[in-house]
Amino acid sequence: MDNSNKTSPSDADYHARYMRAALAQAQAAAEQNEVPIGAVIVHQDRIIARAHNQRQTLTDPTAHAEMIALTQAAAYLGDWRLQGCTIYVTLEPCAMCAGALVQARIDRLVYGPADPKAGACETLYRIVHDERLNHRVEVITGIMEEPCRQILQKFFTRKRSSSGGR
Repeated sequence: MDNSNKTSPSDADYHARYMRAALAQAQAAAEQNEVPIGAVIVHQDRIIARAHNQRQTLTDPTAHAEMIALTQAAAYLGDWRLQGCTIYVTLEPCAMCAGALVQARIDRLVYGPADPKAGACETLYRIVHDERLNHRVEVITGIMEEPCRQILQKFFTRKRSSSGGR
């Protein structure tokens, strides 16, 4: 069964509110010269975790926005099972993060643009939909897709120009 869908206009306003918070996290990452991806986790209409990429800052290959947010949300709820939670991410999660969403038993993933190079939820792989796993995640795509894409494009354009096009 395919749980993926585009959202209806009435839902789009609701989801955009939380995606704006994820975009603020992406902006914080860009200001720290990190790849600008942000994530927030919502439980009962309240943000319980906010994070952005920190791989450079923490010298940790697993310090993706989603991974940090999952850890924060689990601490907040006092449980590794994040049932009743929705994660908002400014880019389709990679294989590591998609696997962690399944392991955390998160209910829903909402993301902006697809990631043609590493997307593991619907683009290259469908980890969150895989019926062989013990949990599946509902997916809503395309929320604030353009602003999410633009922050990444600006970041990489700036990186390329500052490195002399290397």
